Amino acid sequence: MVMGDLPQQTDLLVIGGGPGGYVAALRAAALGKSVTLVEKERLGGMCLHYGCIPSKTLIHAANFVEDARHAEEIGLTASTSVDVAKLRAWKEKVVGQLCRGIEHLCQKRGVTVIQGVAQFESPNRALIHLPDGKQGIEFGKAIIATGSKSIEIPGFSYRQARIWNSRKALELTEIPKRLVVIGAGYIGLELGFMYAKLGSHVTILEGMPSFLPQADNETRKLLEKRMKELGVELKLNCKVEGYSETTPSAGQKVGGDAALTVRTSGGNVYTDYVLVCVGHRPYVEGLALEKARVKTDSKGFIVTNISMQTNQPHIYAIGDVRGGPLLAHKAYLEGKVAGEHAAGHNVAFLAKVIPSVIFCDPEIASAGLSEEEAKKQGLHVKAAKFPFQASGRALSMNAGDGFVKVVASEDNTILGVQIVGPDAGELIGEAVLAIELGASVEDFALSIHPHPTLSEGLTEAMENFLGKGVHS
Repeated sequence: MVMGDLPQQTDLLVIGGGPGGYVAALRAAALGKSVTLVEKERLGGMCLHYGCIPSKTLIHAANFVEDARHAEEIGLTASTSVDVAKLRAWKEKVVGQLCRGIEHLCQKRGVTVIQGVAQFESPNRALIHLPDGKQGIEFGKAIIATGSKSIEIPGFSYRQARIWNSRKALELTEIPKRLVVIGAGYIGLELGFMYAKLGSHVTILEGMPSFLPQADNETRKLLEKRMKELGVELKLNCKVEGYSETTPSAGQKVGGDAALTVRTSGGNVYTDYVLVCVGHRPYVEGLALEKARVKTDSKGFIVTNISMQTNQPHIYAIGDVRGGPLLAHKAYLEGKVAGEHAAGHNVAFLAKVIPSVIFCDPEIASAGLSEEEAKKQGLHVKAAKFPFQASGRALSMNAGDGFVKVVASEDNTILGVQIVGPDAGELIGEAVLAIELGASVEDFALSIHPHPTLSEGLTEAMENFLGKGVHS
């Protein structure tokens, strides 16, 4: 952590050094403001240390293991074993390199970074709790970027060693023989698939009659197919009632050497660890928002306008703490908007679409409206698909499951794109750009894409929409 003497006054106080906070601090500093950034741990926040980066690092490794298991299908002989300590060290090396990069940027831009916890004393003053004391600081403006935290369900306290949230799961202390995941949203699926590929027997428990509500039926069918191939059990309409330690006498016949018995509405499930993935809530504990007179909504998220200002115009909120999609790339842009606005620039968050990516198997990415969402809004739309089974590049990668789907208005303006398949997260950026620029299906269809590539699938979907497709 970059450290500095805590100033008595600052133009801008940024509370939280995650993807929104440190970006806001860097932008404001680049525009000439004195900036103090307070972070209780290390710069980068949840995303860098306990979320996006470590999860994708480990998912990448897990995909290697899974590919090796099926190498014989393409004429190769391969075998792998997982060295947990080395894998964990590699993940920490990646995280450490990125964290040091952020620290260096803050140092170069003159951002004063303080390790501590900020608490409002008034709308223009905060008390910083330091490791060895505390000190007050007055600020002209402030940006709240404290993020979110995992929701804890009754009876499953994260203080218990065998009850994990996503943060504990990504510490990779071991690869459990059995793992129960509570919640079949995107985090539960990503981590469940990852551990299954690394060798765990994974059971996913979902209390609703379906899973991944933002996905369409075809996508869910592909995921269910892949779960069966990986040996992942999915139990829907399954309410979790509690758990207990499994005794040898009670668990020997049905639980074997499992450490825990999870009681559900569908019967007992035996496991070594339980990973709870039921969502996040805003992290505002200890901020004393009432002293700053900052308003929150019914769910505790801080209310802002499109320039990230709260009801106190000199105090901003960005990232997970203000709600909306809890995504790092949304926080990045919000941080830029808040940092620039706090520096006196007239800017606002006006993105048409915020893309999302689920790094499970197959990968799922989307931007804009789905066909179902458009129809619910009363829009008259058309849609068309291109299956990766007809893609030369996808088949050459032994990854033909999935599709590209385009949704467009009556005048053929692109409203949304969904991609399910290999490298979907890398491909969706093209769709974001097209929607932001107001591109038509014809514009996209006439844009030559290199062959053989996965990106051709986007062009093919557009051509199918126009009735001009030749490959499917």
